[in-house]
Amino acid sequence: MSNQNNNQSVVPNAREALDRFKMEVASQVGVSLKQGYNGDIAAKDAGRIGGNMVKKMIQQYEQNL
Repeated sequence: MSNQNNNQSVVPNAREALDRFKMEVASQVGVSLKQGYNGDIAAKDAGRIGGNMVKKMIQQYEQNL
C-alpha cells in the first residue's frame, strides 16, 4: 500500500494553519508530537487530538453566530 496523500485542500494555505492548530491542541492534551510524520502515536492519542480540534472549531463557529 502506498503512503500517498491524495487529500486536496480547498484553501491551499490552510495546511500550515491546521498543522499549527494540531500542535497547539496536542500540547494542551499532553500528547507530544514532532514535526512531520507522527504515525507512531497511539490511536487513542490521535483521537484525543482530533476530537479536541473539532470541539474547538465548533466552539469558535458558535461564538461567531
